[in-house]
Amino acid sequence: MPDPFDALRAPSQPVEPDPLFAAELRDNLRRAVLNGAEMTETLTTTDAEVRSLTPYLVVTDARAALDFYVEVFGARRRSDPIVMEDGRVGHAELAIGDSVLMFAEEFPELGIVVAPAGGPLIRVEVADAHASAARAVELGGELRRPVADEGHGLSGEIKDPYGQRWLVAQAAPRPASGATPIRHGEAGYFTFQVPDDERAKAFYGAVLGWQFSPGRVEGGWGVEGSGLQGGLWGGPGRQVGWKVMYAVDDLAAALDRVRAQGGQAGESEQQPYGLSAECVDNQGIEFWLWEQPRS
Repeated sequence: MPDPFDALRAPSQPVEPDPLFAAELRDNLRRAVLNGAEMTETLTTTDAEVRSLTPYLVVTDARAALDFYVEVFGARRRSDPIVMEDGRVGHAELAIGDSVLMFAEEFPELGIVVAPAGGPLIRVEVADAHASAARAVELGGELRRPVADEGHGLSGEIKDPYGQRWLVAQAAPRPASGATPIRHGEAGYFTFQVPDDERAKAFYGAVLGWQFSPGRVEGGWGVEGSGLQGGLWGGPGRQVGWKVMYAVDDLAAALDRVRAQGGQAGESEQQPYGLSAECVDNQGIEFWLWEQPRS
């Protein structure tokens, strides 16, 4: 007769946790960290934090709202949303600039419903107010007041498809509070390019304990726990390895120098964190150049 204790001598095998339990555990751990440690975010003007006053909205479709706010406001996902047993999103968080936005779907049985017309109007700062308002309309939002400067800077009003009104304002560039500016020639960001992002996440998560948050592009992920300011980007056709973004004082002049030295320089593009351009040096190594917003 086999010894029932033989099972205890077998090597332990990992199992997938219950999704709801995992979501609740991540949320509890995140809150514990926020209460006792400083959270940092790469290539932003200031660090996003849960502050004394934090907007908590009710929306009709939290999953769609997550994508909308990322596209329109340049928001960054802080974690996976918490999904209740009936499929409704009970809690979601985004970082916008230096602040955190929280929201959930409607729970009428608890008195949690979308505010009627004339509800709160929330002001949000973006890198390009005209572009954000136009993108909002493309994604089904309503332009209630066109973007214009009426003596207090560029701003306009939109209503998103999920019941919320926003005063979209042009953000003035400003340095991070107490942060040391990244100087000309210094590496400002690292991207680890891999053929398969899911395999890389599983490997480096298990070996090094890295954690990943969804990025703004397909196959892109923010990396936490690496000690580097950067992310992971997977997909076929990429140059495998680390791709570095270097800070420059004048992007246009730096691109001219790249070409003069036999390299290849791409077109300058406006990003939420400043101007950037993809380049290749005279040995075929890819990199980015980045001009920070001027204060």
